[in-house]
Amino acid sequence: MPLPPPPVPGTFVVDTGRADRVGEFRGLAGPYWSLRPVRGGPEWEAEPAAVRLADPMERLRAETARRNARSTEGLL
Repeated sequence: MPLPPPPVPGTFVVDTGRADRVGEFRGLAGPYWSLRPVRGGPEWEAEPAAVRLADPMERLRAETARRNARSTEGLL
């Protein structure tokens, strides 16, 4: 089965190989896709075959989490 084409950078995707972890597609890392946590942090590499596009509810949750994280930066 052919691998899916990589999405546009910034697209929210779900890594099914890591307990359905939602991340932002950042680019290619050799044969892997580089994903970044929604709230920020170190990127991780995922098998392209184990990644799917986030559904509308997952995208909404990811956007909300990102905005919440940005609104509290530096307030600790």
